[in-house]
Amino acid sequence: MSISVLGAGAFGTALAIALSRDGTDVTLWSRNRNDSDRMQDSRKSGKRLPGCVLPESLSVTTDDAAFAADICLLAIPAQKLSGFAEQTPLGTDATLLACCKGIDQTTGLGPVATLRRARPSNTAAILTGPSFAVDIAKGMPTALVLACESARDVETLQAKLTRPNLRLYRTTDVIGAELGGALKNVMALAAGITIGADLGDSARASVIARGFAELTRFAKAKGAETETIQGLSGLGDLILTCTSDKSRNFRAGVDLGKGISLNHETTIEGLATAPTVATEAKTLGLDLPLIQAVADVVGGHLSIASAIETLLLRPVGKE
Repeated sequence: MSISVLGAGAFGTALAIALSRDGTDVTLWSRNRNDSDRMQDSRKSGKRLPGCVLPESLSVTTDDAAFAADICLLAIPAQKLSGFAEQTPLGTDATLLACCKGIDQTTGLGPVATLRRARPSNTAAILTGPSFAVDIAKGMPTALVLACESARDVETLQAKLTRPNLRLYRTTDVIGAELGGALKNVMALAAGITIGADLGDSARASVIARGFAELTRFAKAKGAETETIQGLSGLGDLILTCTSDKSRNFRAGVDLGKGISLNHETTIEGLATAPTVATEAKTLGLDLPLIQAVADVVGGHLSIASAIETLLLRPVGKE
């Protein structure tokens, strides 16, 4: 069964390295020929993952033949996933595995639903959970979640993609896996803001705990299972991204808290997810003050100081 990773950014490259480390033939597709040729010839990933060597069984290419693989891991940002899936000549029998976290700002769909809409003939799944590209590329022990509505298909994926240091746990709760990965980015922004604004680690802990409560309320309202939210793709990913400087969303929150303008060339999924979730929460009649505050801040409707004051003046309630 052939495997391609489509998207040669840090995460896509790291996955390709991890999957090919045992000698499995894996193709990494890049849209940039210069990057592709350099990586293929030098066997180095360059500035994305400094010091990481590409296994000999990993081929880097810009050739469309990569799209014909039996399993295609799409390491494409959530806001670009729909367009990529619609415009790319993927095999009609391929299993498409989204490797991104977020909610499409235009449609309100998660990655799996986005793939189903774009490619209805293909099996769609998602790979998510607490992970940083550099850890995966270096072979550090990492546990992730594979989610697909078909129990048989997700078992097949688990068997084909699990590696000694890349442990993949399976679930058929696609909604829970998607929303855990998407909403933790919003909470990482909030946690970063608390640190950037010098509110302290105690405040960050409160943000993580209350943020998890909001994540749980929203996900359950959308049909997610509590067990999924409390697992790797929910709580696990939330803890990681709210406590590490390796997290793009956390670092962006720190910058916001310090009043530093964001670099919009970097993918920061929480910026798109926060307003999308806040809008749907109102439709569902959910009170999610932390998510709403982040949405108002990133949307330019509320200053950091005003957001903090609004949250602190809320009536205290039952835990």
